[in-house]
Amino acid sequence: MNRLRLVFSEALRSLGANLSTTVAATMTVLIGMFLLGLFVLLGTWVLSWSDHVKRQLQDRVYFCLGPPLDTCAHAASPAQINVVRIYLANQKLTGQVKDYSFVSKAEALKRMQKTQPELVAGASTNPLPPSYEITPAKAENVKKIAAAIRAQHFKGVEEVQDGKQTTKRILQVAKWIWQVFLIAVIILVVTSTLLIGNTIRLSIFSRRREIEVMKLVGATNWFVRGPFVLEGLICGFVGAFAAILLLLLGRVTWNGVAHAPSDVRAWSFSLVALILVGVGLAVGAVGSGLTMRRFLKV
Repeated sequence: MNRLRLVFSEALRSLGANLSTTVAATMTVLIGMFLLGLFVLLGTWVLSWSDHVKRQLQDRVYFCLGPPLDTCAHAASPAQINVVRIYLANQKLTGQVKDYSFVSKAEALKRMQKTQPELVAGASTNPLPPSYEITPAKAENVKKIAAAIRAQHFKGVEEVQDGKQTTKRILQVAKWIWQVFLIAVIILVVTSTLLIGNTIRLSIFSRRREIEVMKLVGATNWFVRGPFVLEGLICGFVGAFAAILLLLLGRVTWNGVAHAPSDVRAWSFSLVALILVGVGLAVGAVGSGLTMRRFLKV
């Protein structure tokens, strides 16, 4: 207990005696942890948004209306529509399809009147076909499911759409966002560790004679290293805590101006705060511990 008290008091004395390097190390952690927290919050929000968009990807099976509205010889019969329903029900059981819903001619017209009323204004008859909207279990399978439906050659089916360009673009963007997020987090952690290590190096360098004397009188490496590691832990914790306060302020502002679907959300702030405190402590300890190695060789 006395040894721990000595290490702690020595760390506090060093922090006060080297106030400029202490402030520099703490600010380094603050900036690094603030950027890390900001990127984690924004990155996970964007990833959640991309997942939301991917969930909107659907296949659509349009049924025949018959001449003169399409190229089919006859309009699709209820029996033909039911065959497709049975197929989709089986696909749902196998896990390929998450959900499907039938859109009648009347429902399709109602939707069109809300979204693009100019296209159906003045129409004497309903020009829109009945259809099935199919949500795949995995967004990546949207084209695969459409191709499988086409291969069935269902009678009464006029067209199967899978939104090729939209699907490809959304999936590419989602993959790019995830890769950038992962790379940026790694770079921020490594950079913060190196920066705090270099900052604490200045404090250690100014006390190298003191370290040499301690080693010559028989002090162990861990006894010499202890105060410096504790300095790094304190700087890491204070910097991370200050970064959390800044992020909390930014979160309040963000919630006041951001409007997004209810299922689009970043990681919980409490989880991000715990991550930042943990990373801040680790960065401080590792940065100071690694820096000490060369000065312990006496």
